[in-house]
Amino acid sequence: MSPHVLILGGTTEARRLAAELAARPGVRVTTSLAGRVARPAPVPGEVRIGGFGGPEGLAEWLRAHRVDVLVDATHPFADTITANAARAAAATGVHALVLRRPGWRSRPGDDWHFVRSLDAAAEALPRLGRRVFLSTGRLGLAAFRHLTDLTFVVRSVDPPEPPLPPDTRVVLARGPFTVTDETRLLRTHRIDVLVTKDSGGEATAAKLTAARDLGLPVIVVRRPEPPAGATVVSDVAGVLERLGLSSPRDSGAADTCP
Repeated sequence: MSPHVLILGGTTEARRLAAELAARPGVRVTTSLAGRVARPAPVPGEVRIGGFGGPEGLAEWLRAHRVDVLVDATHPFADTITANAARAAAATGVHALVLRRPGWRSRPGDDWHFVRSLDAAAEALPRLGRRVFLSTGRLGLAAFRHLTDLTFVVRSVDPPEPPLPPDTRVVLARGPFTVTDETRLLRTHRIDVLVTKDSGGEATAAKLTAARDLGLPVIVVRRPEPPAGATVVSDVAGVLERLGLSSPRDSGAADTCP
């Protein structure tokens, strides 16, 4: 029988993994998207959109659709989904992998300030700057709503949901963005501090280079730890190797994964 791989997606790595698996004869691949983006990028293979209803609902779906392998390739900060996936896999005996690109590492010239949460980032902001590029996604912005004396620029694919800080300017755009793009945004809005999550990868790293070049401080929210005992793989090639599907062309794919 053809193996069925369920990918919990929404990231660049998830799309690349789906493309690799869909190109292999005899492999069935389904990518699940949360549905938070109105127009998601195309994904090879089968696609489902929407939540599962917690770990119990996901476990039921795994059984009903005879899933052989579950790959959690969600955003590194999607800790609730990751925890639900681990519980569902344990309940069903489905082989599970967590695909997480490595976090960012600072370079000479970086002025990074690590914090544990968005609330901690909000607490640290006033002493670092007054005009903020808030690059943490469109969710969780309520953590900054009490900072009435600061000006925020928020960029997202879809409009962010309130509550927002009172002085917020929203930029609707879809990446990836170049260093030139990010430098222009920072200069145009006279940004003096950047707030970001440690998402890792090259696709969203240009803003860090731009901040370094301009000498701006960066508040970096540390990513949550994966569930205890989780099998974590850092790139698409590693997942394919774990599944026994690696081939010479996979080595090139690994080099391009953020």
